[in-house]
Amino acid sequence: MSTAETPVSMDIRDGIAVITMDSPPVNALGHAVRAGLMGALEQAEGDQGVNAVVIRGGGRCFSGGADIREFGQPPAAPTLRELCARIEDFPKIVVAALHSTAFGGGLEVPLSCHYRVADATAQVALPEVKLGIVPGSGGTQRLPRIIGAKRALKVILSGDPFAADAAHDLGIVDEIISGDLTDGAVAYAKKLVADGAGLRKVRDLSVADADPEVFAEMRKTWERRSRGLLAPLACIDCVEIAATKPFDEGMAAERDIFVKCRDSEQSKAQRHLFFAEREAAKVKDVPKDTQKRPINNAAIVGCGTMGGGIAMCFANAGIPVTVLETSDEALKAGMAKVEKNYAATVSKGRLSQDTMDTRMGLISGVTEYADIGSADIVVEAVFEEMDLKKDIFGKLDAVMKPGAILATNTSTLDVDEIASSTKRPEDVIGTHFFSPANVMKLMENVRGKETAKDVIATVMALGKKIEKIPVLVGNCDGFVGNRMYHRYTRQAYFLLEEGALPAQVDKVFTDFGFAMGPMAVGDLAGLDVSYLVRQRQVKNKKPGERWPVAADRVFEAGRKGQKNMMGWYKYEEGSRKPIPDPEVQKIIEAVSAELGIERREITDQEIHERCFYALINEGAKILDEGMAQRASDIDTIWINGYGFPVAKGGPMFHADQVGAAHVYERLAHWAKVASPLLEPAPLLEKLARTGGTFADI
Repeated sequence: MSTAETPVSMDIRDGIAVITMDSPPVNALGHAVRAGLMGALEQAEGDQGVNAVVIRGGGRCFSGGADIREFGQPPAAPTLRELCARIEDFPKIVVAALHSTAFGGGLEVPLSCHYRVADATAQVALPEVKLGIVPGSGGTQRLPRIIGAKRALKVILSGDPFAADAAHDLGIVDEIISGDLTDGAVAYAKKLVADGAGLRKVRDLSVADADPEVFAEMRKTWERRSRGLLAPLACIDCVEIAATKPFDEGMAAERDIFVKCRDSEQSKAQRHLFFAEREAAKVKDVPKDTQKRPINNAAIVGCGTMGGGIAMCFANAGIPVTVLETSDEALKAGMAKVEKNYAATVSKGRLSQDTMDTRMGLISGVTEYADIGSADIVVEAVFEEMDLKKDIFGKLDAVMKPGAILATNTSTLDVDEIASSTKRPEDVIGTHFFSPANVMKLMENVRGKETAKDVIATVMALGKKIEKIPVLVGNCDGFVGNRMYHRYTRQAYFLLEEGALPAQVDKVFTDFGFAMGPMAVGDLAGLDVSYLVRQRQVKNKKPGERWPVAADRVFEAGRKGQKNMMGWYKYEEGSRKPIPDPEVQKIIEAVSAELGIERREITDQEIHERCFYALINEGAKILDEGMAQRASDIDTIWINGYGFPVAKGGPMFHADQVGAAHVYERLAHWAKVASPLLEPAPLLEKLARTGGTFADI
């Protein structure tokens, strides 16, 4: 039997030693597990009655991988690399038996085994690239020797899980076991022994697809795709070394590259995000065992871009969904758009036609509210207009069954005001999906003042089921993401009026790591969208408060962005490349003169500090008000919903790296000389004076 101190056990079945890892919840390969495996191998080697070994995971999975908490600590023997070497050099056949998760180090151990079997539940992955590192215990050296360089690069660079069948097709898994996995693995090992099979050491295999062009092409692709991330290119280096160098030399190089990546600021940021995403799923005042409401079917009000995308999210998860539109014509148009989106994915080879047909079969359409009344959850996804949403929620209140969850896909509006049009505000919650909803991962869930805890628990769990990253936020104008976004875009607009031009502002953002700057993003989304938000916000404008006039003037000049080929930039037919437009410069300069602002030279540093530190400052206010549970939730929102550079870890993590004192000092400076709106938040001032960090919040 295994214990907490020795979480590895061994029993012998007809000459086969079955070694079981049993370290809940995911059999992480911490020191105790590694030492236990080493000890069991020693025992199996010395037992003359043992002919072969099966290594399996007890409980819910094979192994979730290395214990990330050990990163940066002095290595404790045996290391994972030493364990893998011991398995590979073991004098008797070793078979890995995989079920559920075999990720990271949890796959590197099987790769060092002589043979690998799995049941249908197994998923394998080397997700290290998502943590800013390379597989560090032989993954980049053994996997190419097993499946070839091209396939190995596909697995390593994606970081994504591959199901058992796919792993078998790739050649990672030798056989899929039906029935009991352990019994099947033992039988497989016995057959290998009876057939006189060799040890099949992976280190002795050569790498297929070792053509230099393979690596050159992959680098070209990932230099563009990774936008400055170190780990993807480092992974390519490691696989190329596997293809061109002896195994031991490759292992040494892999280790050096792993350490370099692990100690980088990028990896620290990516590991922060790994834990932040998992923390975001936890709601502090909602117990883990809160009873959730069943979600067996759903309804969507509106089948436009957002409504159709949200319907796809439910269908993708196998949940039947009914879409409500105002007319047959609108319904047909919306359903046609959904079908077109699925067909595009099929054409790219990322979805089978059968799967598309199944998902389309889960989506139905109606034009009467009464026809959606039996849904367990209804998501309103209409235009961002309060009176319209309140009218819809009044109608939903009349037809939805008791206990149904009433969700609004609002991006800025007051959830409590929307809920006030019902007699069941406890059932109302905000579910802010991001466009395109069937692609974007973030789901910003907004709790109203009366939202029931079981509704919160249900919607957070639903977010994970439909493969979103759910984050719970409070109810305020713009919630967390858009509230912060509006603060830094406002500074960007002011900088234009003071002397900058759109291309300069956007370049500061892309140099920082964003895919696009705020002006290009505005053109992509449509300048009418941000204009309407400002028209709503202007009602709450304080006397004397500065307003982004230039932004309004550009839209009022008939410039809607890419929708009509002219916004902050002009565009050529068939191209999304922004081209600076002298007409926009004239509009901006005219506004400067109108406002009595003498244009001056604006430095990139000023743009950086006024925009990014405004973002951090608003995050500090949000934390102080309790609109976000933790600083890392804000980072999760900004990474997954707003394109904040992964390598920087999110705005609040970035603030901690820069230092609260520095951010405070620069904001105080710019508040005096440029914009009173940059007055440092009380929480930021406190952290600056005490040496605290947002991570402590």
